[in-house]
Amino acid sequence: METELQQQQYVDAASRNRIEALKGSEARNLPMLPPASEAEDQWQRIGRQISTFLAQLPEYIGRFYQEYKLPIISFALLVITVTALRIFLAVLNAINDIPLVSPILQFIGLGYTVWFTFRYLLKGSTRQELAGEIRSLQKQILGRQESQTLN
Repeated sequence: METELQQQQYVDAASRNRIEALKGSEARNLPMLPPASEAEDQWQRIGRQISTFLAQLPEYIGRFYQEYKLPIISFALLVITVTALRIFLAVLNAINDIPLVSPILQFIGLGYTVWFTFRYLLKGSTRQELAGEIRSLQKQILGRQESQTLN
């Protein structure tokens, strides 16, 4: 009983203070904002520097790219090559895990090697034919002048 009485007195006192605070608050009695301080000026200066940097960022990137064009392209090609090689090896590994595919592909490779050996490497005339085909491919790919310097 005594705790209920104390709670009611506390609630009554809190509600009276709230009402009095609302009654006494007028526009002229409200506190004003403090004047701008050095901290706000510093934040504005930092904000200006950031906005200037972001405005000049495309120019910085363009200048950087023009200065280091060859190393950037070389690095990008290296990353692309390594990524492509890893994907290729992952696909080959996945194909190799399929039953009977690996032995069939090995048999096809062995058969092609045997055919190539019998077709081009056993006789001297066929070796000359193969060398002529290689030279003609060099002429087609590298051009006439470069292929003559290679011979």
